Amino acid sequence: MNASTLTLTKNAHSCVRLERNGQSLVIDPGGFTEDDAAVGADAILVTHEHPDHFDEARLRAGLEANPAAQVWTLRSVAGQLSAAFPGRVHTVGHGDTFTAAGFDVQVHGELHAVIHPDIPRITNIGFLVDGSVFHPGDALTVPDHPVDTLMLPVMAPWSKISEVIDYVREVKPRRAIDIHDALLTDLARPIYDTQIGALGGTDHGRLAPGDATRL
Repeated sequence: MNASTLTLTKNAHSCVRLERNGQSLVIDPGGFTEDDAAVGADAILVTHEHPDHFDEARLRAGLEANPAAQVWTLRSVAGQLSAAFPGRVHTVGHGDTFTAAGFDVQVHGELHAVIHPDIPRITNIGFLVDGSVFHPGDALTVPDHPVDTLMLPVMAPWSKISEVIDYVREVKPRRAIDIHDALLTDLARPIYDTQIGALGGTDHGRLAPGDATRL
């Protein structure tokens, strides 16, 4: 395999790992994913504070396993980690760009999707990695940049399938791969696969936790 090949590994729920040239970047190792989801990471990105995306114990495990590992996230999460890991937690927001473990990252988005009008919206950011792979967190953010691979929040308390389909249509990625799927039952998966595949206008697929693909 070419050393510069980008490999994406799906972890449970919304967590993904990107690897290239011996460097590893993990996004959203939350409470629904594997205990060691962040272990071995050189960089960890967190989209927002909800526990299915941010789990302090999992982040600490990753940071303690690799003393050179660093975190990039929004203020609400950074404030919970900065004191314990001085100099290793970086606060970013919409419009920021940075390099993490050799990956070029752009930040897009500001707010979590609406769960219910009575529930205050929290902040949420998405990460576009190497101008290619976009992980939006819990929002249907459309970056002002072409997207090759969209990590698609396929099922959530804050969305319905028509919104998911329209999101794929608006982003127009070359491929969409499901995330945010821990609550999606095996009974429902064929329905989502069929409808998003038929109506989204792009290649749509999903990976089981632990499966990997070259991008």
